[in-house]
Amino acid sequence: MASTLGFVKYVAEQLQDAGKIAYRRMFGEYGLYCNGIFFSVVCDDQFFVKITSEGENAFPYLPKSPPYKGTRDYFLVENIDDRELMEKLTKVTCSALQTPKPKKRRD
Repeated sequence: MASTLGFVKYVAEQLQDAGKIAYRRMFGEYGLYCNGIFFSVVCDDQFFVKITSEGENAFPYLPKSPPYKGTRDYFLVENIDDRELMEKLTKVTCSALQTPKPKKRRD
């Protein structure tokens, strides 16, 4: 079952104070961006957020699930009416994702 545009727009509206939210269709579902950083997917009208160590520390109680078969786990935000939780999780996640990872040295 594909996600509905109305659900995606509602999620984006809930996140409006987290930053500039954009979405685009990807593989029949939707990818979400905050200030240009890809951080989330909406699959089957469910909101999934990438897992970072910072996100796990701040929200250890959030359930984890793969958005679709064959992918790694994401946080599954079940209560999309909790704007405060969604905004905080988005900010923590995007802050962690924008930090450059150390490059591996070749010996």
